[in-house]
Amino acid sequence: MADRRNKRTRGCALSWAKRFNVSSTSRVVALSSAVAFATQVAFALLMLRLFTPQEVGEFSVISQIGFFWMTLALAQAPLGMLANQHLSAQTAAQHAWHASAMRGLGLLPVAALAVWFSQLAMWPALLWALLLAFCQMGWMLAQSFTLRVGTALQQAAVRVLPPVTAAATALAAVLLSASIGWSGPTLVPSALLGYAVGAAWLVPALHARDAHANSASSIESTPDAHATANTHQADTRSATLRMAHTLVDALLATAVIVVWQRMYGAEETGWMSALLRVLGFLPAVVHMAWAQVALAQGNQVAPKSTRMATPWWLGLGAFACVILLGLSCAMALYFEWLDLRWGGVWAYIAPLVLWQGSACLSAAFSHRPFQTQSASAYSWACMTLGALQAAALLAPMGLAQPIDAAQHMAAFALVSSSGLLSLTVWMARLR
Repeated sequence: MADRRNKRTRGCALSWAKRFNVSSTSRVVALSSAVAFATQVAFALLMLRLFTPQEVGEFSVISQIGFFWMTLALAQAPLGMLANQHLSAQTAAQHAWHASAMRGLGLLPVAALAVWFSQLAMWPALLWALLLAFCQMGWMLAQSFTLRVGTALQQAAVRVLPPVTAAATALAAVLLSASIGWSGPTLVPSALLGYAVGAAWLVPALHARDAHANSASSIESTPDAHATANTHQADTRSATLRMAHTLVDALLATAVIVVWQRMYGAEETGWMSALLRVLGFLPAVVHMAWAQVALAQGNQVAPKSTRMATPWWLGLGAFACVILLGLSCAMALYFEWLDLRWGGVWAYIAPLVLWQGSACLSAAFSHRPFQTQSASAYSWACMTLGALQAAALLAPMGLAQPIDAAQHMAAFALVSSSGLLSLTVWMARLR
């Protein structure tokens, strides 16, 4: 009887510890992601205030090509590190980095083709894109690694330090150019330095946390608890399906910027991409602070009311924040707080608010397929949506009389938001 009572007591204590740990991790990641988000919004507003649409447009094209390169090379490796917890965090990180680096080198011709299509100067743009891609690759892996085994300080620092570094560097470069007349590149080197800080964080984290993570895992995790937490959660997709899903996502994200550059020029691309950079952070924060934490902690049981209500309220709250950001941009234009050259942003506010708000709802449920053995169906649904978005994006290029940029974005945003809301409803019904 005494042994049985002791077991029940230890079980209750472990249950409460797990719940507290999930809550604590969520708060740390949410707060640090919010700080990183605010910093990146400040960086985007800094671009609007201190740089011309031409400069912002060229930076957006190069950074988007680097993002495409990085995304395809990773092939959702950070997500696999979180979902498949049967591997140690250090082993998973090492394998993910090696495989991603090899894929990144193999994708060099594809990145070169994207630079050529954008009509930018080949070698400077390709070199910048390469450096951005590999540094950002290291930063993404570092975030997943520290989410599994890192301390609260590591989890916060790996998210906050890179955007703070980029914003501070850009501001310092602007002040330097004003004082001594320096006219070298500013935006791309600033972003590169920020990503490099995040990538460098992976190296000491892997070495410093290895022994402690292994000992903590052996002490705090019992076989029964480990089996219970991960019985249903897994990334069951084949390598081919993961690569195909990644390819569709990366091509679409890059095509939006590159097609706008080719059809409407750098100024129109600057208007669209600057606002997209501001509004697009919120879906990313929802995914990092909610879906990734849920996967990193395993398929642990929560009260039924929490499981049903929290993703909806989180997604709707994020949608409301997107609306507020859109209204703030509209007020900034109306009261002429921005340079008059940014007046073209007006036409993009409503479509981008609808698109990114719908993306917030989808991100709030994006962990569900991996916890319900529906990951393969999720990838097929996302690829179908990507094909519809690509059709809406590329269709005006074949018209005899092309439509203007505002009409193009309105049609694309309507298709994107309708598909994302349908995907959200399907994921919400998964149990």
